[in-house]
Amino acid sequence: MDESNIKNAQQNYGDEQIQVLEGLEAVRKRPGMYIGTTSIKGLHHLINEIVDNSIDEAMAGYCKKITVTLHTDNSCSVRDDGRGIPAGINAKTGTPTLEVVFTVLHAGGKFGGGGYKISGGLHGVGASVVNALSEWVEVSNCHGGKKYTERFEKGHVARPFKEEGECGDEHGLYVRFKPDPTIFEETVFDYDAVLDRMREQSFLNAGVCIELVDERGEEPVSEVLCYEGGIRSFVEYLNEKKACTPVHKDVIYINGQMGDMTAEVAIQYNDTLSETIVTFANNMSTIEGGTHETGFKTALTKVMNDYGRKVKLLKDGDKNLMGEDVREGICVVISVKLPDAQFESQTKAKLGNSEVRTFVDSIVSKKLEEYLEENPSVGKAIMEKSIIAARAREEARRAREAVRNRKGALEGFQLPGKLADCHERSAELTELFLVEGDSAGGSAKDGRDSRFQAILPMRGKVLNVEKSRVDKVYSNQSILPIIQAIGCGIGSDFDISKLRYGKIIIMADADVDGSHIRILLLTLFFRYMRKLIEDGHVYSAMPPLYRITKGKTEKYAYNDEEKEAIVAELGGNFRVERFKGLGEMDKEELWETTMDPERRTILRVTIEDARRCDEIFSTLMGDKVEPRRDFIEKNAKYVTNLDI
Repeated sequence: MDESNIKNAQQNYGDEQIQVLEGLEAVRKRPGMYIGTTSIKGLHHLINEIVDNSIDEAMAGYCKKITVTLHTDNSCSVRDDGRGIPAGINAKTGTPTLEVVFTVLHAGGKFGGGGYKISGGLHGVGASVVNALSEWVEVSNCHGGKKYTERFEKGHVARPFKEEGECGDEHGLYVRFKPDPTIFEETVFDYDAVLDRMREQSFLNAGVCIELVDERGEEPVSEVLCYEGGIRSFVEYLNEKKACTPVHKDVIYINGQMGDMTAEVAIQYNDTLSETIVTFANNMSTIEGGTHETGFKTALTKVMNDYGRKVKLLKDGDKNLMGEDVREGICVVISVKLPDAQFESQTKAKLGNSEVRTFVDSIVSKKLEEYLEENPSVGKAIMEKSIIAARAREEARRAREAVRNRKGALEGFQLPGKLADCHERSAELTELFLVEGDSAGGSAKDGRDSRFQAILPMRGKVLNVEKSRVDKVYSNQSILPIIQAIGCGIGSDFDISKLRYGKIIIMADADVDGSHIRILLLTLFFRYMRKLIEDGHVYSAMPPLYRITKGKTEKYAYNDEEKEAIVAELGGNFRVERFKGLGEMDKEELWETTMDPERRTILRVTIEDARRCDEIFSTLMGDKVEPRRDFIEKNAKYVTNLDI
């Protein structure tokens, strides 16, 4: 920018350029700051915010029943039997308290400690954010024997606060809202996703019943969720969903209190090779963990090593077990409740209170040690599993070192022989195609743009890592070329900074075998290179199923619906060919339909719910046949949807 332009910019930047967003305008302008995303995940966050307020009433001891209803007009309502919102006029604003709660950010009963000692919605923005991002909100509030109503549209009052008469025996709050389609990418709630979240809340609040009603089908569907066993039932449910076998029958349950802070931990090991750690703070799912998870991991590792030494399962010359060893096959739910919880953001993904780490470490250290002393058979079973995991880790280290010693095969010095690399070296600009079969691999090599596209053909099916420890992964000849080509390593050695390609594209046939290859590769990425998926580097190519020609006109269809639409558009005298596989295509067809960035369709693989993904991979790729059959029968219509 030259000097005159700089002067003009300085002159144009004055007081009038400073904008002040009034009321809830800031939320509508930047919704991601408040709900994380405007995708389906953000849509469901609206339900969670309203339900969380009802859960706060339950934690305070005033609410026993919550009903969530998905209505036919894509609105959602939440009804609870709590105390309702105070019905007077707020002294500071001069407006009804109910209106303040729904129109003013950071307004609520969760700041001073008088309304709620423990609360998930501590920021006081939940109801107002839902209001701001909804086309309309209807509120009916029964408090002190009277009913009060108000309606809002896009955050503004549309029908003023009004007393409607007596409530009789009814009490509590009813909120119905319709998400604004100009804000959200999708406004149709996913019943299963909402059900999972409501079940979660019911587990975390033993004795509170949550009913989910879906009115959108031909017949209404409802489910009542009520678990007296609390998080113990939660752990049993998670292990059942993973279709695994518990290592010990009873769930280990630990709880403790320090001042106003409480913690619950439920543990049950299973026969899988992966760990499942689910954490909550004030009923908020802390998917990124935090200090409560750190405290638990520290305590678990120390207790298991001390116990192993004490019962002589770890000899004097043995090394200590590492954290990953003692967590292999663990399923644990950690729930802490505390005043003034400090989260990293409004979406409450990670807990930051330092005192929680010490608190959880202390109670787990003390009570888990006592439990193992009183239940030696459980302690022995867990120790034996952990020792086997430690041996496998050592085997993996030796296998990894052996591979590295072969001229640095994992360090990028030696790339797999079948890899047709590209010329570009910047990962931001490059693509790696993992191609099913030598035939398709040959066409892909010939048809690619070698400036930025690399091709790695795969022969046969790769190893199912769900059933294999990391030492087997490193030594497997179907997986090693993939690890070498990507360049990041796997497991605890994974380093995203060494990524060689910005896009890793799975290119497999659109048939059963192709689907199997995709799920095997996705299992590898999810279990050992998850950050590739989390950072958006993994894609699935979408080759067409049909080629429709009429004269010199040639079109491709990716599903039956597209084929029918093209046929209808072309009229008569057309020819339809179905591709049996990628190997049938010549290099021009493969480039035009599947590889050309200007014309291709590729799906980015994402993780909406890591715990749900964990369950799916365990079910589909584990040893048990019956749960896999049940899953496939229920979800067969979704097999082409790779958005996990």
